[in-house]
Amino acid sequence: MTYDIATDKKSDARRLKKVADLCSEYGTRVQYSVFECRVTPASLAKLRADLEDTIDWNRDTITLYRFRGSINDAKTTLGVELDHQTGNPWIL
Repeated sequence: MTYDIATDKKSDARRLKKVADLCSEYGTRVQYSVFECRVTPASLAKLRADLEDTIDWNRDTITLYRFRGSINDAKTTLGVELDHQTGNPWIL
């Protein structure tokens, strides 16, 4: 999952923090605005609904990537490998 939250105004910082906190509840931060999340269909629906209620639809972007099958087949890491447990399903 990735996000780009508009922060043109000082008041936008609260929304940015809320999105980051939501993402942290469901996954592991791998870069500032990139999270790897292993979720069930029900928790994905909850996360999506929470994000939909939080973002500014005219200024923000959230991108969810779903991988079918093994995460090991979908993922290639160059450099330092981060220690994550793998399983199904994942959102990146």
